[in-house]
Amino acid sequence: MKKIGIVTKREYLRRVNKKSFIFLTLFAPVLFAALVFVPLWLSSIKSGDIYEVAIADRTGKYVSLFKDTDKFHFVSANDPGSLDKSRENSSGIFAFLEITDDLLINQKAVTLYSEKQIPADLTREVNHTLSQYLENEKRASFNIPNLDEIIKNSRVHIDVQTIKWGKDGTATESSSAITSGIGMFFTLIIYMFIMMYGAVVMQGVMEEKTNRIVEVMVSSVRPFDLMMGKIIGIGLVGLTQVFVWCVLTGVLVSVGGIFWGMSSGQDTAAMQMGLQPGMSDIPEVTSLLSKLHSFNFVEIIIYFVLFFIGGYISYASLFAAIGSAVDNPEDSQQFMTPMMIFLMFAVYAGIYSVQNPDGPLAFWCSLIPFTSPVVMMVRVPHEIPFWQILVSLVLLFASAIFFVWLSAKIYRVGILMYGKKPSIKEIVRWVKY
Repeated sequence: MKKIGIVTKREYLRRVNKKSFIFLTLFAPVLFAALVFVPLWLSSIKSGDIYEVAIADRTGKYVSLFKDTDKFHFVSANDPGSLDKSRENSSGIFAFLEITDDLLINQKAVTLYSEKQIPADLTREVNHTLSQYLENEKRASFNIPNLDEIIKNSRVHIDVQTIKWGKDGTATESSSAITSGIGMFFTLIIYMFIMMYGAVVMQGVMEEKTNRIVEVMVSSVRPFDLMMGKIIGIGLVGLTQVFVWCVLTGVLVSVGGIFWGMSSGQDTAAMQMGLQPGMSDIPEVTSLLSKLHSFNFVEIIIYFVLFFIGGYISYASLFAAIGSAVDNPEDSQQFMTPMMIFLMFAVYAGIYSVQNPDGPLAFWCSLIPFTSPVVMMVRVPHEIPFWQILVSLVLLFASAIFFVWLSAKIYRVGILMYGKKPSIKEIVRWVKY
């Protein structure tokens, strides 16, 4: 155990002290926050360009409906009867709107023409203007008094409030969408880090094997201790990075949310009404916090760590065995393909299990060790029975122990084999030594 601790410390300190690790750990949350808030900021910047749209209305009924906006200026075409002449005699026109027939009779009689790609805003503006007018016309044709008011009063929107009962009898507001989102977040984090740091383990083993450093190391450290120290050390690097990312991302998103809220138009309107910045969003924020309060995040994070450790040890030990058996990354593809298939299947099973976390797909995939670390994190926020989590963890860690034993058998022989790519039959023979 002492030698495993020495190897673990070496692997951990060697990787966390790298400039690339420090840069990625600190920069990734900034990039994530930028991906959230930069598009919001850019979308709030309005262009000063105004596009002129000519309306060739052969019926004469619809041209007066279109009102200028901050982006589009509507004008009547020079010759509504001939779109080609209007196009030839008009300069600076961005688009032409042609209406050839009564739209109540023929809804296909309206077309937008432009030499450039027509923006969605223009299409949406035309559709909304014409649809609203035609709906009013059709209602008026029924000759029913106060029909608009009747339709308005008949509209009913139900938004069912979901309440979660606690074991102590307390009631808190919940949300299935937030539950699914939390599950998918932790699922993707486990998948990403198993893939990323499992590959790091394999790459590290291949580098030491190629440089012949391992020959010196195994003279004083057993191959099993060397493999386990490498797996544990790199796993601790992954947990460190996850922890730092979660803290920094939370801080940056909170600061960005405050800044965005203070600079948004809603807060400007709120200040004009004598309210403090951010007051206009208090009901929504309060509702969101109330829904988040219904989740036991301490329990979710504990399960996340346990399933991460079990899944990482299982896959990392197999990655280490692959790295010890080959001399270059190209040869490793033959052995990595089955594990990649299992991981990709686990991700898709997790995605499909979001809508039915208690279904047979979610249940069985959360028990199979190859898929349980990924799929189970989708189900944990839904508070599934504890016995299912316990059985899943027992199977996962039992399998992890088996994979470590199996990989150690391969590692102790393969780490000193050079010059050729072993076959499956030869690897099986290594296990029997």
